[in-house]
Amino acid sequence: MIDPHNFPAYFSNMSEQIYTNYRLQLPEQDLVGTLVVRDGMIAEIQPGTVAQGQNGQGDYLLPGLIELHTDNLEQCISPRPKVRWPLDAAIMYHDRELISAGVTTVCDAIAVGDITPTSMRLTQFAPMIEAITHGQNNQRFAADHRLHLRCELVYEHVCEVVAQFVDHPLLALVSLMDHTPGQRQFAQVEKYREYYMGKHGISRDKIDQFIQDRLDAQQQHGQRNRQGLVNLMRPRGIALASHDDATIAHVQAAVEDGAAIAEFPTTLDAAKASHQHGLRVLMGAPNLVLGGSHSGNVSALDLLEHDLVDIFSSDYVPQSLLQAMFLIVRYTEKPLHEAAKMFTLNPAQAIGLAGDRGSLTIGKRADLITVHDDGMVPRLTAVIRAGQRLA
Repeated sequence: MIDPHNFPAYFSNMSEQIYTNYRLQLPEQDLVGTLVVRDGMIAEIQPGTVAQGQNGQGDYLLPGLIELHTDNLEQCISPRPKVRWPLDAAIMYHDRELISAGVTTVCDAIAVGDITPTSMRLTQFAPMIEAITHGQNNQRFAADHRLHLRCELVYEHVCEVVAQFVDHPLLALVSLMDHTPGQRQFAQVEKYREYYMGKHGISRDKIDQFIQDRLDAQQQHGQRNRQGLVNLMRPRGIALASHDDATIAHVQAAVEDGAAIAEFPTTLDAAKASHQHGLRVLMGAPNLVLGGSHSGNVSALDLLEHDLVDIFSSDYVPQSLLQAMFLIVRYTEKPLHEAAKMFTLNPAQAIGLAGDRGSLTIGKRADLITVHDDGMVPRLTAVIRAGQRLA
């Protein structure tokens, strides 16, 4: 216990920091109190305030956010169509955007394969993985980076590519994706037409053939690649995620594959079935902030109201995470410390990192964020990783 009358001696070791008069979001309660960091770890937590240290003036102190699925690196590499930013610079921009959004641990989503023949996802996965590995190993990043391989099942060579990286020390998550028109995310073919004509510039006179080619590729490669990837993951114990499940059959297939996470289920029925089978349901924070899915699928708020969401991801907008957390408090009866678990402890548990991060618990890493909420958009005021302030 801290002795508030003996602070000069207590602070003689500069590897210690004290955060006092914060609303600490502990795993089971909201506590106005004091948290001590020593040598980068959470060393003390107690109720009440003390005379020295960083006075939070009643602001919130939470664990650093943990991101399992972000495409933000791709956005930094290609900020506009046909633009390719230098990779070394893009990955540093990406890292700084994440840390400025309160993300202290991130699984960078690296797409392996795509359904458009000119996509950077057919050629950039290896350079991106190499750049992440180099940056992580050389301590160039502010956030702690891991790998999430997004595997497009209709890509002919996906299994042989993934086999090259399946034993990579940073690999934390693999997801199985199928963006074939007429099912899953694009059950409405017109939404598919709209998306690919708009984002990828496919002309109206070529879209029908494009759709048929995608259907043919699924028939030729989809099931074979699914089984091949499952066979690669199963003996290694790497977390596996399904993606865009829409039907009970999709969920049953995911369970048979050994999936632990259901990313972005597109229907209420699929989300319910996922929960019934013990999968952690992951939804996009932009879906909640915007009030619905841009693809016309089930809204995150609908799933929250049925208590069917376990994890939130920023998907393509890093800053959406913190805003979504506070929107949950506004829209539901959940207190902030419960809502925060969807952004911290639950994702840490899903990829086996909860032993040292994801909650304000004595003995865990001091990955922390402080937040001021004025009832509008919550404002991040500090980001601390392993006791060091980075933003």
